Amino acid sequence: MSEQWQTAITDIEPNSVRVRGYDIAELMGQVSFGQAVYLILRGELPDSSTGKLMEAIIVSSIDHGATPPSAMAARTLASTGASLSASVAAGLMSINAHHGGAITKCALQLGEISERSTRDHSTLEEAAVAQLAEWKAAGIRMSGFGHRIHKADPRTARLMELAKEAGAFGNHCHTAEAVEAALTASGKSLPINVDGAIGAILADLGFEPEIMNGMFMIARTPGLVAHVREEQVRMRPMRKVVPGAHVYDGPNSRNLT
Repeated sequence: MSEQWQTAITDIEPNSVRVRGYDIAELMGQVSFGQAVYLILRGELPDSSTGKLMEAIIVSSIDHGATPPSAMAARTLASTGASLSASVAAGLMSINAHHGGAITKCALQLGEISERSTRDHSTLEEAAVAQLAEWKAAGIRMSGFGHRIHKADPRTARLMELAKEAGAFGNHCHTAEAVEAALTASGKSLPINVDGAIGAILADLGFEPEIMNGMFMIARTPGLVAHVREEQVRMRPMRKVVPGAHVYDGPNSRNLT
């Protein structure tokens, strides 16, 4: 019985590393991180505008302060004297159905609404109204809309703008707009949040829903590294990490230009 098994991701030979067939040394300095992430997840290199969109998705979720569960978990473990890797792993393990998981769930729900529109020969907004009513009766929430802090998530508009520039503003993005309109018409101010925007865009780019939460993990890891290191160098060991009790003392607001 052979012990060989197959992988189509990266080919390693002496003095050679090829990612999805591409020489990694050739990729270095030639493609962006967003393009490289797209390549390793999808198997093909995207064009530059899609790569720019992928970069924006990653930047949009790089951090959201010290209060999300992933940051709290990472800081709490770091406070015990745990290593960087263990502390960051704790943060990543906190990304689940109710933290970061809205990306996949929203994409799936938008797909259901879109399919209903096609099946019922109705507009996307009519399908959204009908489907939202059914989900409400069943106690199911629409993921990717509303935010505990932001009334208008500042990241959403920019992502949607870049999606249009990349030609990636497809049926899921239009469905997200229809859901937002349906929620507004019902008297609920629940605009698309960053998770909803990412879910819609990734679905229109053709990503499998099962892999979408992985994009959030990729994006959030640098932020977790920063939180862990700050915990290690600025805070006393075994402190009580109180949610929401932190005070920001970093640089004042500044612009790129």
